[in-house]
Amino acid sequence: MRAAQARSRRAVHLLRAALAAAVLAAAAPAQAAFDGCLSVFPQRHVPQLPRDSVHRTRPLCFDGFAVLHSATSKTPVYAVERLNRQDFEDARKRQRGRNPFYEEARLPRAERATLDDYRATLPDGRRMDRGHVVPAGDMTRAAGFAQSFSLANMVPQVPAANQGPWNRIEQDTRRYVQRARGDVYVITGPVFGPRPLRLGPGQVWVPEAMFKLVYDAASNRAWAHWLPNSAGARVERPITYETLTRRIGMQLLRTAPDD
Repeated sequence: MRAAQARSRRAVHLLRAALAAAVLAAAAPAQAAFDGCLSVFPQRHVPQLPRDSVHRTRPLCFDGFAVLHSATSKTPVYAVERLNRQDFEDARKRQRGRNPFYEEARLPRAERATLDDYRATLPDGRRMDRGHVVPAGDMTRAAGFAQSFSLANMVPQVPAANQGPWNRIEQDTRRYVQRARGDVYVITGPVFGPRPLRLGPGQVWVPEAMFKLVYDAASNRAWAHWLPNSAGARVERPITYETLTRRIGMQLLRTAPDD
């Protein structure tokens, strides 16, 4: 009896070890792809796309942030940044000029958005903003500030949403970081409907909403903002990490934060 129980325990142990190895093996390629900027990811965890994802992706490291870019939508799937109060205090001593939007030369021409795409209008005549996924205002170094204007860091946003409530969410996030005790990680991305509108000759996908997860590593607390990409969008109460992961189908953190 005891021998059978021992064999059963060993079998369970071996099964768990095999599952853990499989998880690590699946995560390794993504982590290796972001090897130059893993430090901006909370818990050094690279979020994995759902198995049914339609996106063909390429990882891009920038100075101070990282983007998982989709050749399918020609936008980020998500972008990750690590912020802290000290960086913002140091940045006040530096001058940053204006920077032009530019096409991301590291992406094959067929996979990237172009300036012509964002000059175009939707079929109903509406113009879209080149909406930063990682905001330029979060970038405390000149190189990162300039790189944030890459079209690989943009999504088509309704101007009223981008310049109004979404801008307020970005500013509120920076204000929180400047009060926080340590590193704050921010993960931002678009949410697409089943049949997204498309912009320009390159057919850049227009999201139906945007999300922004804020994770305070010192307190192990997280919350998320969710904003429709519409003229009537308003800032609402943040949603929980669990609610966000159910909506987008991705675990953005290695372990769940405290409520």
